[in-house]
Amino acid sequence: MARIEIELGRRGEQDAVDYLKGKGYIIIDTNYRTRLGQIDIIARDNNTICFVEVKTQESGRFGSPDEKVVISKQRKISSVALVFLKQNKLLNSPARFDVVSISYPRGYRERPSDIPSGHRRFIRAVDTYAQAKIKLIKNAFELDSRYLY
Repeated sequence: MARIEIELGRRGEQDAVDYLKGKGYIIIDTNYRTRLGQIDIIARDNNTICFVEVKTQESGRFGSPDEKVVISKQRKISSVALVFLKQNKLLNSPARFDVVSISYPRGYRERPSDIPSGHRRFIRAVDTYAQAKIKLIKNAFELDSRYLY
């Protein structure tokens, strides 16, 4: 993955955390990893544990970001979510899978050489967050049926 795509993904995940906090979610963990895979954000919305996948892109590129949470990704998130619930003795807690879709305006990234280093992060955060299209999809998909009993 190119460095610019990694930067875009990190920016999106941070904006997603800020957005969810603004919606009243309590962030439990970010980038939760197991040998089975990774979940971008684990949060609590009231009494429900939410496993949140963040999809980020520059607008105008090949459809909406949330369309990229394909069935194989859903299966991977399902298996990692079950590990988290089991490790934390939360198997009887209500849980769901949400997706945060973020589209930034095309060419949103500034050229670092044009901005003094101490101001880059602040300027990027103000400019991009204000212009980003953020969509929260609650219950975006169901637990993979292979894991139901």
